[in-house]
Amino acid sequence: MEKTIFEELGGRYERQGDYLIPCIALPAEKEQPIGLFGRRHLDYLKQHRRVTYTNLLTSGRLNSYLADIDRQAQERLERLIEGMKQAQGITEQLKAENALEWVGRMNNIRACAMEIVNTEIIYA
Repeated sequence: MEKTIFEELGGRYERQGDYLIPCIALPAEKEQPIGLFGRRHLDYLKQHRRVTYTNLLTSGRLNSYLADIDRQAQERLERLIEGMKQAQGITEQLKAENALEWVGRMNNIRACAMEIVNTEIIYA
């Protein structure tokens, strides 16, 4: 019997009852830690970009892609927070003199920076 294209490419079959089922497995992928931003982007891909999600998953690049997105988002968030702190004149002296005001202003900056990161990287 002539080999199928699947067999020529190195595939093999497994007999289940009267049927031959191709043994298909996803390619092995190096596990990398994925943080908050990576998980948010994964949820976004699953809900709104299903084709991209499926392509990344079946090619074995999903984990590295999400780890890269997570790293980019974290770096962008830190740069934005530092830039906004300098622009608004928030210093350690303010923290020492009026801690409550410092906390309020820092929370505002962090919320603004998170919104920018979400818009530019996570949900884009």
